[in-house]
Amino acid sequence: MKDTKLHTIAMIPARLQATRFPRKLLQDLGGKSVIARTYLNTKATGLFDDVMVVTDSQEIYDDIKSHDGQVIMSQTEHSCGSDRIAEAVLAIDTDIVVNVQGDEPFTDKTSLKHLLNVFYQKDAEQIDLASLMTPLQDETDILNPNYVKVIVDNNNFALYFSRSPIPYSRNQQAPTQYYRHKGIYAFRKQAILDFSTLPMRSLEAAEQIECIRFLEYGKTIKMVETQENSFGIDTPQDLVRAKAFLNQQNQ
Repeated sequence: MKDTKLHTIAMIPARLQATRFPRKLLQDLGGKSVIARTYLNTKATGLFDDVMVVTDSQEIYDDIKSHDGQVIMSQTEHSCGSDRIAEAVLAIDTDIVVNVQGDEPFTDKTSLKHLLNVFYQKDAEQIDLASLMTPLQDETDILNPNYVKVIVDNNNFALYFSRSPIPYSRNQQAPTQYYRHKGIYAFRKQAILDFSTLPMRSLEAAEQIECIRFLEYGKTIKMVETQENSFGIDTPQDLVRAKAFLNQQNQ
């Protein structure tokens, strides 16, 4: 068990032109943009020494600044959020870097706290990064390729991630629990710097799931189960759902 507190920061990669829903991060969500909601919610947890947005967009930069937030402009083009964070974190002295997805404004404090706690447990030295998973029950969600599924070993280390339903239930009598991977990662700083230097391999290219790169190069990903079933905003329909969820929270 580790006693020394690890310096921990949250970084929120924010790309304006998302393929499935362009400019989604600047869409209105209850009077604030989606990215501003994510930033303010992450900061409000009080779990981080610093919280900052990393973006390629002047509009996102100005939006976060309007909320007195910390924001960094990327200097080069990046294909994924982890690469964007790796560039920004290179000059920052920290132990743990949490990648919070800009399109997931409702991630709760309890889930983040459980995620960070793994770096203080007995197997902490084996962990390169940690991430969250939540049980899936609805067959529509299990089959949805926008929901990345994960399977783990008996110590909750990730074995594989896929957009397909995994495991495949050939034996219909066998009890099968599906888990959705929530795209929030807690990296050791060196792990995310390593990520940016490793070329993409075939499995990551096929699935378009960046954390597969870690598995392909032998890195370890500790998965933490959470019952908090928050959701990302991938489509205009998700934004409608998010607005309804926010209104329910505010009642």
